[in-house]
Amino acid sequence: MIYGPGMVEQGMTMDYGLLVADNEFVRMVKRLLVGVPVNTDTLAVGLIREVGIGGEFVTHQHTFNHFKENQVQVTMVDRNTRGAWLSEGGLDMHSRCNEEARKILASHQCLPLDEQTKRDLRKIILLAEKEFAT
Repeated sequence: MIYGPGMVEQGMTMDYGLLVADNEFVRMVKRLLVGVPVNTDTLAVGLIREVGIGGEFVTHQHTFNHFKENQVQVTMVDRNTRGAWLSEGGLDMHSRCNEEARKILASHQCLPLDEQTKRDLRKIILLAEKEFAT
């Protein structure tokens, strides 16, 4: 469990833009914790021999087949060059995340809770009301 995404001011305030950014960071950390698989295919010893010293791997099919598995495909972090970033408007990450949060809030449709979940939540609420009513 990860506690605190989107929270500021000691958890008294939520920043939806920060929540979007934190979500991206959590995805990165989760991918990091999975680790990099080491096996015959991922080691690509044959390709290393083929390319040789001073060669490049970027244009090889093997690289294309594996790069998405080992790099988080981010949406909010901008990995462009500074020139490309500026030509696309130069929005900082906080501004991009705020825009994304606004889009989500404007378009997201919640699925209704099933009846069993509603009953379970009601029980929890009733227990909390009894415990904290003084």
